[in-house]
Amino acid sequence: MPTHSETRQLPYSATQMYHLVADVGKYPEFLPWCSAARIRSREFEGSSEVMLADLIISFKVFRERFGSKVILREKELSIDTEYLDGPFKFLKSTWNFEVVSDTSCNVEFFVDFEFKSRLLDRIIGVVFNEAMQRIVRAFEKRADDLYS
Repeated sequence: MPTHSETRQLPYSATQMYHLVADVGKYPEFLPWCSAARIRSREFEGSSEVMLADLIISFKVFRERFGSKVILREKELSIDTEYLDGPFKFLKSTWNFEVVSDTSCNVEFFVDFEFKSRLLDRIIGVVFNEAMQRIVRAFEKRADDLYS
């Protein structure tokens, strides 16, 4: 069961980074291995926006769709993702955006998942940390492109 957690201080506002991560439909434009995204639905539950979304992940011969429930809490500057369906046994991720100043924030990212296939779990396990670092760097580069 791979997990990854990291915190980065970035020269962008917490609100800017929250909106960048919340824009799931744009992920194929900049995230490695994400070839498509589809927003199934969006609705409000209290002060949270709940989005059901599908991502298509493509890596070499591997191509899978997985569905997630994305809970957007703009007031708290946090995003939680819960797994719905696809190749995982489970998947959970969280993003928290902490205000440091008007022009900088701490971004905290955590992901925990397990594939249904033990073989796939072992294959991904070998490159997991490098893959997670590439994903985090892709979000940073996207922020540079949008906000610099």
